Amino acid sequence: MHKAGFVNIVGKPNAGKSTLLNQLMGEKLAIVTQKAQTTRHRIFGIYNEEDLQIVFSDTPGVLEPKYELQEKMMDFVKDSLQDADVFLFIVDVTDKEEPNEFLVDKLNKIPVPVLILLNKIDASNQEAMLEKVEYWHNKIEKAEILPISALEGFNTDLILPKLKALLPENPPYYDKDQYTDKSERFFVNENIREKILLNYDKEIPYSVEVVTEMFKEKEGIIFIDSIIYVERDTQKGILIGHKGEAIKKVGTEARIDLEKFFDKKIHLNLFVKVKKDWRKNERDLKNFGYR
Repeated sequence: MHKAGFVNIVGKPNAGKSTLLNQLMGEKLAIVTQKAQTTRHRIFGIYNEEDLQIVFSDTPGVLEPKYELQEKMMDFVKDSLQDADVFLFIVDVTDKEEPNEFLVDKLNKIPVPVLILLNKIDASNQEAMLEKVEYWHNKIEKAEILPISALEGFNTDLILPKLKALLPENPPYYDKDQYTDKSERFFVNENIREKILLNYDKEIPYSVEVVTEMFKEKEGIIFIDSIIYVERDTQKGILIGHKGEAIKKVGTEARIDLEKFFDKKIHLNLFVKVKKDWRKNERDLKNFGYR
């Protein structure tokens, strides 16, 4: 008997969805920062055992879109609400704001199991946690609730057995040696974008898109040329920094991470170009992979 299915991870921005995906997969597939809206795309992580395949789907955090890029990000979320066998709804227990009612309403109506993961319990206490459990039990009555810490790995070992019990009997959807649906270039782009999110403040990280134009391996070395697009000339200057020091730091940090990811020596060239208001331009967004 072989079980297989799609398990979609949903929640508000910065709830810990990507951290959870990486924890469950046992390796870093999705970039992680403290900044909201780190995840822009829908990323599949394919977990395999001899008699099991779980296709995890990490999605952007649910928000009210303010411009075209965010509209496209929410399209990925809406897609994820159509095709799951199980939902992992991850909730940040330190979040004081009201839950996203659109998402709560959808999860109440969808006829598949929902597991609510109360994340970041290492930053909470027992009394507050019991209140959260009762609150979410009343919000989504059908859901099972599990307190976790995705960052610390607390209780995350309980998730896979629960999913295995819930998933239907199916043959695998993907080859058993495949662990994601994304290309090597995608992971290069995301890694560089992560370093920009970590090294720059304010609007710069959100005005950036990365495109890898060359990815070529020769004699055990991977040669990579990537373009970092920004929306304005002033952003280009900030990104490059005085005498190129800022962009050099990004390149060094990205190269070190990519050498670990690909387990090969990396030669990385970064270029910065301006593409005015690309976040609001339908054609630019399509070219960048936001359909």
